[in-house]
Amino acid sequence: MADPGKMEEGLAAAKVVHEEEDKLVEEQRQEQEQQQQQQPLVKQKTKRIATLDAFRGLTIVLMILVDDAGGAYARIDHSPWNGCTLADFVMPFFLFIVGVAIALALKKIPKVKDAIRKICLRTLKLLFWGVLLQGGYSHAPNDLVYGVDMKQIRWCGILQVITSSSLADISVFKMDLSANDEFLMCKQRIALVYFIVALIETLTTKLRPTVLKPGYSSIFTAYRWQWLGGFVAFVIYMVTTYSLYVPDWSFDVKTDDETTRYTVKCGMRGHLGPACNAVGYVDREVWGINHLYAYPVWQRLKACTRSSPSAGPLREDAPSWCQAPFEPEGLLSSISAILSGTIGIHYGHVLIHFKGHSERLKQWVSMALGLLIVAIILHFTDAIPINKQLYSFSYVCFTAGAAGIVFSAFYILIDVWGMRTPFLFLEWIGMNAMLIYVLGAQGILPAFVNGWYYESTNNTLVFWIQKHVFNNVWHSVRLGTLLYVIFAEIVFYGVLSGILHKLGIYWKL
Repeated sequence: MADPGKMEEGLAAAKVVHEEEDKLVEEQRQEQEQQQQQQPLVKQKTKRIATLDAFRGLTIVLMILVDDAGGAYARIDHSPWNGCTLADFVMPFFLFIVGVAIALALKKIPKVKDAIRKICLRTLKLLFWGVLLQGGYSHAPNDLVYGVDMKQIRWCGILQVITSSSLADISVFKMDLSANDEFLMCKQRIALVYFIVALIETLTTKLRPTVLKPGYSSIFTAYRWQWLGGFVAFVIYMVTTYSLYVPDWSFDVKTDDETTRYTVKCGMRGHLGPACNAVGYVDREVWGINHLYAYPVWQRLKACTRSSPSAGPLREDAPSWCQAPFEPEGLLSSISAILSGTIGIHYGHVLIHFKGHSERLKQWVSMALGLLIVAIILHFTDAIPINKQLYSFSYVCFTAGAAGIVFSAFYILIDVWGMRTPFLFLEWIGMNAMLIYVLGAQGILPAFVNGWYYESTNNTLVFWIQKHVFNNVWHSVRLGTLLYVIFAEIVFYGVLSGILHKLGIYWKL
């Protein structure tokens, strides 16, 4: 028979244990309620957001459209100087989605050293592809040659120049090379922005608070180091642009018979026109004038040609700078482009730390509208005009705001309302953006097809399709060019991306 004293002690001990368990349960319940009131800084891995791929795919589609049809429709081509056209959204859209992707890729960093190693490796890959495919090396799809003069290679330049003659039958739509002002995205600029933004994201991992406090501004304070990095880039750009003295400078124009030397009179500070801005001066001093883009878009200004905004012969009274080189993807403008990546990574942080659709959209749309308002005020008061070539602050705000609106609209349509089917081809292209860029936007696949020609390099399958299936049928080179780009390029690469997706084939850096 059990000892009554021991039984009483046992019941007392059990009672104490139960009380302790009840107390522990109550503490856990209170802790869970507290956690629900405060957003955790890092959440569990969620399902893939289809909006990311669709937005990336849209950017690739825009790039192909404006690069291959911009020569026929000047209104969608890059703005000759101040202003913003459809083509001017491509680069900042790329940088925006790069920032979003960085936030998602680096939301959990087990080892900082490993993350830094991967960041450096990917940056080198981007630089490698940028220089390898850089304008001048590949002449596809028109000319079946390759190579670049190392004395004139554009180290900070964009990847490929697409001539308008590639858009249609050369005998019908031939244009002088000086009219060739269309270009593609810059891997070098993307590499710089990716390296800076990703490095800040990695090195500040341990400096962030463990929880995100309630309130609209809490996400800004939690990631204050990222915004500080963007602010430093902004200060460097603004101070240099408005305080750097730009002296007179000279350049040579070579023709078959002779070389003519021109001098541009400057001697000023804070000028935002084509000839004497600090952005061009920095590139001339750092890279050398021979390594800059020889056919800048300002050649389509009214001061340079009567065909403005289209390309055309220079006016007899055109200023000398109309023939001068200018690097639209230069060093100082790339520093300003870091802001585009910073804004993109903020959208990625919102995607990570806010669960509800309304919370995410509130953050995204409010910021986008604020950026658009700032840009419009700066532009129409002539304080800081929207200018892609200079990558002005108003241009950063305007394009980032537009990216935020488009991204939010895609999110509502695709991820909230579930309308994925109409956007599947954009998702497929976005999943294989690098491959489609190299094959399509760089003209590698058309160049391979053009390698099989009959008697003349102008007598190829690609040129035959352009001429007989599109231009001659519609009796319009411009309309035929647009339809060719839409159906023979964009739709084709969308179908190709879908097939590669079904086969599980992707090419990523």
